[in-house]
Amino acid sequence: MGGCAAETGGAISILLATKFGIPVSTTHTISGSIVGVGMANRISSVRWGIAGRIVWAWVLTIPISAGIGAATYLLLRLTGLD
Repeated sequence: MGGCAAETGGAISILLATKFGIPVSTTHTISGSIVGVGMANRISSVRWGIAGRIVWAWVLTIPISAGIGAATYLLLRLTGLD
């Protein structure tokens, strides 16, 4: 039942975000839904250490990806492959 609730919650979140033109990650949405189901069951049933690491990964993904993209672009420009 928990898995069904998490998948349904994630799907509804993605559909609403799509309707309003908000870019979201399906992985982040499903992870958040799973944490929500765990909290609805018992707050102590969520592994907060792992949830915290997931949040840090979300926060760091965009700036790190931007840095790698910029470095790749600059490398290609320096080598004349642009």
